[in-house]
Amino acid sequence: MKVLVTGGASYIGSVVTEILVGLGHEVDVMDNLKTGFRDAVEPSAHFHRLDLLDGEGLMKLFASRKFEAVLHLAAEASVEHSISDPGLYFRANVIGGIHLLDAMIAHDVKRIVFSSTASVFGQPKEMPITEETPKIPVNTYGESKLQFEKIMSWYRIAYDLRYVSFRYFNACGATKAHGEHRRRETHIIPILFEVARGIRPKFTIFGTDYPTPDGSCVRDYIHVYDIAMAHVQALERIDDLKERDFNLGNGEGLTNLQVVQAVKEVTGVDFEVAFGERRAGDPATLIAGSERARKELNWEPRYPDLMSMVQTAWDWRKAHPDGYLQ
Repeated sequence: MKVLVTGGASYIGSVVTEILVGLGHEVDVMDNLKTGFRDAVEPSAHFHRLDLLDGEGLMKLFASRKFEAVLHLAAEASVEHSISDPGLYFRANVIGGIHLLDAMIAHDVKRIVFSSTASVFGQPKEMPITEETPKIPVNTYGESKLQFEKIMSWYRIAYDLRYVSFRYFNACGATKAHGEHRRRETHIIPILFEVARGIRPKFTIFGTDYPTPDGSCVRDYIHVYDIAMAHVQALERIDDLKERDFNLGNGEGLTNLQVVQAVKEVTGVDFEVAFGERRAGDPATLIAGSERARKELNWEPRYPDLMSMVQTAWDWRKAHPDGYLQ
């Protein structure tokens, strides 16, 4: 299949592209490189530096390449930043998404797999989070992703668009070729690696009095390979799927302290850990249920345990100490 991956120079997008190429698909990658890296793009993929807000450029790309499907992972994706700059998120994730859909429909491309977010659910009180859990976003990032999900449902009615949305929380881990690297790191495991490598002096856990096994927050972690495989499996079955939205998770939450201990064991470094007050807006527990994906897609995580997630991430970081160069 001839596939366009938007955001294919990103962490998850690079792994999606790697898997698609490995399965024999012809892949084009589109990325504006604002947060992605050219070196993260699979070498055999066709690369296009292009922004979703460039509607004319998108039309030209679709006219020249004749795609059969789109895997849409390009987005503004910082929860904290989305609150302080909501316009940026609605422009990129909603208006940019509409430009993409319009280019697809204009060139008779009717299949799209969308990387959404479990942030569409906000702060639900019942765990695990299922697809039926009420969607009440508490930040612009989640709201912008939810709006695009709704837009796709209307394009399905108007144009017979076949779409799938995936919601998940904490992506982690790496393949041998592709791993997690940002110009400014905000995610827990890469930050812990920076502490283990002496780049940061210590790691701070915010809140030790939550109603959890050890008092620290509980989160659901899922390996980037398993997320990518779900996207690929959905693409292969998209014409026949009954359901259109899927949550992805391992079904078991892990506390911040458990993650810290796993990184210490994998790296062999007993680094300093500090403890601070709770941060405003941090829920005690967030766990995504994925029974629908297991049933409908025959999806099964290859890396369900924390130690294997951390080990693959550390192996990639050791092989790429400076991450991606571009």
